[in-house]
Amino acid sequence: MSPERFARINHMLDNRQPDLTICLDQVHKNNNLAAIVRTADAVGVGQVHAVWPDPNRWVSGNTASGSQQWVHTCKYATITQALTEIKRQGMQIITTGMSANAVDYTQLDYTRPTAFVLGHEKDGVSATATAMADYQVTIPMIGMVQSLNVSVAAALLLYEAQRQRSRAGMYGQRRLDEQQCQTILFEHGHPIYAKACRRKGLPYPPLDAQGQIVADSHWWQLMRQSVTTAAN
Repeated sequence: MSPERFARINHMLDNRQPDLTICLDQVHKNNNLAAIVRTADAVGVGQVHAVWPDPNRWVSGNTASGSQQWVHTCKYATITQALTEIKRQGMQIITTGMSANAVDYTQLDYTRPTAFVLGHEKDGVSATATAMADYQVTIPMIGMVQSLNVSVAAALLLYEAQRQRSRAGMYGQRRLDEQQCQTILFEHGHPIYAKACRRKGLPYPPLDAQGQIVADSHWWQLMRQSVTTAAN
């Protein structure tokens, strides 16, 4: 791993927000999925949640033009399963809507652990998600249309959260578990060795302060065998 790549991955890890996420309530169009995942990565969200009843339609690994390498997708068959897990993690659930109870999206505190729920392109957020939400927000519009594209709405919400969190000093400090950081650094800094470890059922070795592998001669022997076999 080059020093430049090591520094760039560490910078990303220093800005990840483990208590900020998006839940996609049957969003299914590839262009919307790609845009949302890319925006999530851009504001420091490392995990999103996706709900779709048909497993064959779940968010795929090639949806987001590379961003899926950095944003993990948790997949669910129902919105109840997804939001139950999100609530278990202590997050407030925010949906969008036009009800009398909805407040301007800039008025809530997103420095709190937060999950934004974005709904199906045609039908919007499901009634179940709305019932399980802690708050409903609205994005003001003064034109003739009454709703935004789901990826645009996601971007506005996420960047408002980023604005608030930046002002609160929540970026630039590592908030992820160190073991998780080591895993990400190894998998993205040494992908060939990471693949070999997974194939052989070996634990990842530690990395030093420069991102280089720290391992004994036996580990290197096993890796050379794996790499040579893969090359052949």
